[in-house]
Amino acid sequence: MIVERPLTDGSIALRNLSAQIDALEQEVRLGRTTLSTRAGLVELIALRGLIVGRIADYFRAEEIAEQLVRDAPADPRAFVTRARTRATFHKFNDALADVDRAVRLSLDVETANSERAAIFQAVGRYDEALVLREEAAGRRASFENVAALVGLHAERSEVEAAERRYAQTHSLYRGVSPFPLALLDFQLGLMWMNEGLLEDARNSFDAALRRVLAYAPARGHLAEVEAQLGEIDSAVSRLYSLVGPSDDPDYAAQLARILAEAGRDGESRHWRRLAAARFDELVANRPEAFADHAAEFWLAAGADPDKALRFAKMNAQVRNTPRARALLAQAVAASRPGRRVAAPVLTNGVRP
Repeated sequence: MIVERPLTDGSIALRNLSAQIDALEQEVRLGRTTLSTRAGLVELIALRGLIVGRIADYFRAEEIAEQLVRDAPADPRAFVTRARTRATFHKFNDALADVDRAVRLSLDVETANSERAAIFQAVGRYDEALVLREEAAGRRASFENVAALVGLHAERSEVEAAERRYAQTHSLYRGVSPFPLALLDFQLGLMWMNEGLLEDARNSFDAALRRVLAYAPARGHLAEVEAQLGEIDSAVSRLYSLVGPSDDPDYAAQLARILAEAGRDGESRHWRRLAAARFDELVANRPEAFADHAAEFWLAAGADPDKALRFAKMNAQVRNTPRARALLAQAVAASRPGRRVAAPVLTNGVRP
């Protein structure tokens, strides 16, 4: 039985996170920060971007990380920080090169292997990632090491292992921030979606939202579950609450598709145009990072299978994951004359 610990209210935690970021940004502007402080700022900004669905935060984190490397080219922490932002934008080879450079600058083996494992998982090298993750958890069964195994097992649809490790994380967690546990709930939700167990997925996404109500990917995926269960009004309402605050076009894309399937074509066309323009902008800027979600959009609401195929091929070259291969297969089938395939179900909503 999982015993829940008292946690900070999610809304308060998010306000505190933003306040901390604002204070550190001010220190950066005044030139009063150390390398460690700026590296920590990158992590905080990336976390906020993940929680609230703000792509602009990822760009800001990348900007700071690039400056860190210019300012401290002999410090391994700078390269680790940049490796994480590069992985966020799916520049996985560059990220691995940064980790290797950090090792040559005396980065400890445990940190290097943790970074490599995350990148290996992102590109579908699951067996290599698992070896590194299990070694880390065997050496030190910390919350962070075991939580990493939850995400890996969940992505591989290893249900029993994911649930067992998930329960273990709750016995290890000693913090009061709701964010780490909400992230784990979300990962289980994705697993249940991939397994077709929609009620279980709903429960996991609900759990994530009870911890952090503003958690945009959890809200977006819960809307997807609701739509699949026929709860269209609830799904549409949930997505309308996201398309304004978030600069991520995934939510407009989902809204356009669900509205079209519900026969609300006028509303759908509006959100389709917005999503198309934003995806074109993002793909022009960071093609590797947004190729997968752009392909999903053009396969579904975007209704341009040739464009979907181009982005699906690009994505498959970057990430040899089951999801990337399935998306490419759908795009190939849809691009054949006279063929129509079912709309793809979004299965990540996070970057990477």
